[in-house]
Amino acid sequence: MSRIGKKPIEIPAGVTVTLNKNTAIVKGPKGELTRFFNPEITINVEENVVTITRPSDVKEHRALHGTTRAVLANMIEGVSTGFTRNLELIGVGYRAQKQGNKLVLNVGYSHPVEIEPEEGLEIEVPANTKVIIKGTDKERVGALAANIRGVRPPEPYKGKGIRYEGEFVRRKEGKTGK
Repeated sequence: MSRIGKKPIEIPAGVTVTLNKNTAIVKGPKGELTRFFNPEITINVEENVVTITRPSDVKEHRALHGTTRAVLANMIEGVSTGFTRNLELIGVGYRAQKQGNKLVLNVGYSHPVEIEPEEGLEIEVPANTKVIIKGTDKERVGALAANIRGVRPPEPYKGKGIRYEGEFVRRKEGKTGK
């Protein structure tokens, strides 16, 4: 059995989970998320607990069991507390600023790079070398953070670039090093 799939999900106060055939709708103080799940996996909502069961031990069912539980738990956590991803800019002259809803990055190119977040995502710039992405959907928050990081990923020689907060970048020796 899937250890993750067997764990029940506690529904916090202020969050409601409704099932409509194979679609789960999760509403909470931070917003609402809707997701379609595989019809072969059974989702049961009883009072403040959600349990997920699978019909058999076929490889596909085993894979879907844990994934369904993890995605549903992330939806519940997202509408109750939300998700954040922190990025830091490292390099001389590298800076970020917010113009209206857009994020404007100056990261060593001849032009500034503008990134506009999707609906439901929020970008904050507390300092000119720090960027915070907030939202209710973990997948979309991570995707936007990866897109921003992809503008100038950290390079291994000087360590310059955009990286996740606390990310370790393995450094390489230059040509002169022995």
